[in-house]
Amino acid sequence: MAKEKGRKMIAQNKKARHDYLIIDTYEAGMVLTGTEVKSLRQGRASLVDGFVQLDGGEAWLHNVHVPEYSQGTWTNHSARRKRKLLLNRAEIDKLASKSSETGHTIVPLAMYFKDGRAKIEIALAKGKKEYDKRQTLREKQDLRETNRAISAVKRRERGRL
Repeated sequence: MAKEKGRKMIAQNKKARHDYLIIDTYEAGMVLTGTEVKSLRQGRASLVDGFVQLDGGEAWLHNVHVPEYSQGTWTNHSARRKRKLLLNRAEIDKLASKSSETGHTIVPLAMYFKDGRAKIEIALAKGKKEYDKRQTLREKQDLRETNRAISAVKRRERGRL
Protein backbone atom coordinates (compact mmCIF):
# COMPACT_ATOMS: atom_id res chain seq x y z
CA MET A 1 0.00 0.00 0.00
CA ALA A 2 1.46 3.35 -1.06
CA LYS A 3 1.87 6.18 1.43
CA GLU A 4 -0.55 9.08 0.99
CA LYS A 5 1.04 12.35 -0.05
CA GLY A 6 -0.30 15.87 -0.05
CA ARG A 7 -3.31 17.45 1.59
CA LYS A 8 -6.87 16.10 1.30
CA MET A 9 -9.52 18.49 2.63
CA ILE A 10 -12.24 17.02 4.87
CA ALA A 11 -14.14 20.08 6.13
CA GLN A 12 -13.83 23.86 6.25
CA ASN A 13 -15.38 26.44 8.54
CA LYS A 14 -16.10 29.32 6.15
CA LYS A 15 -18.36 30.98 8.71
CA ALA A 16 -15.38 31.46 11.06
CA ARG A 17 -13.58 33.69 8.57
CA HIS A 18 -16.76 35.78 8.29
CA ASP A 19 -17.47 36.03 12.03
CA TYR A 20 -13.91 36.44 13.31
CA LEU A 21 -10.80 38.46 12.54
CA ILE A 22 -8.07 35.80 12.21
CA ILE A 23 -4.93 36.82 14.12
CA ASP A 24 -2.74 33.71 13.96
CA THR A 25 -3.13 30.14 12.67
CA TYR A 26 -1.71 26.84 13.93
CA GLU A 27 -1.71 23.28 12.63
CA ALA A 28 -2.49 20.58 15.20
CA GLY A 29 -2.81 16.83 15.19
CA MET A 30 -5.80 15.12 16.82
CA VAL A 31 -6.19 12.11 19.06
CA LEU A 32 -8.85 10.01 17.30
CA THR A 33 -10.37 6.56 17.56
CA GLY A 34 -10.39 4.14 14.61
CA THR A 35 -14.03 4.70 13.67
CA GLU A 36 -13.51 8.47 13.72
CA VAL A 37 -10.68 8.18 11.22
CA LYS A 38 -12.78 5.96 8.96
CA SER A 39 -15.67 8.42 9.12
CA LEU A 40 -13.30 11.31 8.29
CA ARG A 41 -11.89 9.37 5.34
CA GLN A 42 -15.44 9.36 3.94
CA GLY A 43 -15.26 13.17 4.10
CA ARG A 44 -17.87 13.58 6.80
CA ALA A 45 -17.37 16.25 9.47
CA SER A 46 -18.72 19.65 10.51
CA LEU A 47 -16.69 22.40 12.17
CA VAL A 48 -19.46 25.01 12.37
CA ASP A 49 -20.01 25.13 16.16
CA GLY A 50 -16.50 24.04 17.09
CA PHE A 51 -14.14 25.78 19.48
CA VAL A 52 -10.89 25.03 21.28
CA GLN A 53 -10.52 25.20 25.05
CA LEU A 54 -7.23 25.14 26.94
CA ASP A 55 -7.44 23.10 30.14
CA GLY A 56 -4.56 22.03 32.36
CA GLY A 57 -1.89 22.74 29.75
CA GLU A 58 -3.73 20.75 27.08
CA ALA A 59 -5.83 21.88 24.11
CA TRP A 60 -9.27 20.28 23.63
CA LEU A 61 -11.52 20.52 20.59
CA HIS A 62 -15.22 20.80 21.48
CA ASN A 63 -18.48 20.61 19.48
CA VAL A 64 -16.97 19.33 16.23
CA HIS A 65 -19.38 16.84 14.69
CA VAL A 66 -17.83 13.67 13.28
CA PRO A 67 -20.76 11.33 12.49
CA GLU A 68 -20.66 7.70 13.53
CA TYR A 69 -19.03 5.32 11.06
CA SER A 70 -21.78 3.48 9.18
CA GLN A 71 -19.96 0.11 9.32
CA GLY A 72 -19.00 0.53 12.99
CA THR A 73 -20.45 -1.67 15.72
CA TRP A 74 -20.13 -1.34 19.48
CA THR A 75 -16.73 0.28 18.88
CA ASN A 76 -18.36 3.41 17.38
CA HIS A 77 -17.54 6.81 18.84
CA SER A 78 -19.73 9.59 20.20
CA ALA A 79 -20.37 12.15 17.42
CA ARG A 80 -19.65 15.33 19.44
CA ARG A 81 -17.10 14.14 21.98
CA LYS A 82 -14.22 16.40 22.95
CA ARG A 83 -10.94 15.54 21.25
CA LYS A 84 -7.42 16.25 22.41
CA LEU A 85 -5.26 18.38 20.11
CA LEU A 86 -1.56 17.73 19.71
CA LEU A 87 0.41 20.97 19.96
CA ASN A 88 3.84 21.63 21.39
CA ARG A 89 4.27 23.39 24.73
CA ALA A 90 5.36 26.73 23.24
CA GLU A 91 2.26 26.89 21.01
CA ILE A 92 -0.07 26.03 23.91
CA ASP A 93 1.55 28.68 26.13
CA LYS A 94 1.27 31.30 23.38
CA LEU A 95 -2.39 30.42 22.76
CA ALA A 96 -3.15 30.50 26.49
CA SER A 97 -1.67 33.97 26.98
CA LYS A 98 -3.34 35.43 23.87
CA SER A 99 -6.77 33.80 24.37
CA SER A 100 -7.00 35.13 27.92
CA GLU A 101 -7.29 38.65 26.46
CA THR A 102 -10.83 40.01 26.16
CA GLY A 103 -12.66 39.08 22.97
CA HIS A 104 -10.14 36.46 21.82
CA THR A 105 -11.07 32.85 21.13
CA ILE A 106 -9.63 29.81 19.37
CA VAL A 107 -11.69 28.41 16.48
CA PRO A 108 -11.14 25.53 14.02
CA LEU A 109 -10.79 26.65 10.39
CA ALA A 110 -10.18 23.43 8.45
CA MET A 111 -9.81 19.70 8.94
CA TYR A 112 -7.73 17.68 6.48
CA PHE A 113 -5.44 14.73 5.97
CA LYS A 114 -1.79 15.64 5.50
CA ASP A 115 0.41 12.76 4.38
CA GLY A 116 -2.16 10.31 5.75
CA ARG A 117 -2.52 11.93 9.19
CA ALA A 118 -5.60 13.84 10.35
CA LYS A 119 -4.78 17.49 11.06
CA ILE A 120 -6.81 20.51 12.03
CA GLU A 121 -6.02 24.16 11.36
CA ILE A 122 -6.98 26.30 14.34
CA ALA A 123 -6.84 30.06 14.63
CA LEU A 124 -6.54 32.61 17.37
CA ALA A 125 -9.35 34.97 16.48
CA LYS A 126 -11.15 38.06 17.68
CA GLY A 127 -14.91 38.40 17.21
CA LYS A 128 -16.08 40.93 14.64
CA LYS A 129 -18.86 43.41 15.29
CA GLU A 130 -21.80 43.57 12.88
CA TYR A 131 -20.47 46.69 11.14
CA ASP A 132 -17.08 45.00 10.65
CA LYS A 133 -18.80 42.10 8.87
CA ARG A 134 -20.66 44.50 6.59
CA GLN A 135 -17.43 46.38 5.85
CA THR A 136 -15.67 43.12 4.91
CA LEU A 137 -18.52 42.13 2.58
CA ARG A 138 -18.47 45.59 0.99
CA GLU A 139 -14.69 45.36 0.39
CA LYS A 140 -15.07 41.92 -1.25
CA GLN A 141 -17.87 43.21 -3.45
CA ASP A 142 -15.86 46.30 -4.48
CA LEU A 143 -12.84 44.13 -5.33
CA ARG A 144 -15.05 41.79 -7.40
CA GLU A 145 -16.57 44.73 -9.33
CA THR A 146 -13.12 46.23 -9.95
CA ASN A 147 -11.82 42.93 -11.31
CA ARG A 148 -14.86 42.59 -13.56
CA ALA A 149 -14.35 46.08 -14.96
CA ILE A 150 -10.66 45.44 -15.61
CA SER A 151 -11.36 42.14 -17.38
CA ALA A 152 -14.10 43.78 -19.48
CA VAL A 153 -11.66 46.48 -20.62
CA LYS A 154 -9.06 43.83 -21.47
CA ARG A 155 -11.63 41.88 -23.51
CA ARG A 156 -12.51 45.03 -25.47
CA GLU A 157 -8.80 45.71 -26.06
CA ARG A 158 -8.31 42.20 -27.47
CA GLY A 159 -11.37 42.62 -29.69
CA ARG A 160 -9.87 45.74 -31.33
CA LEU A 161 -6.57 44.10 -32.20
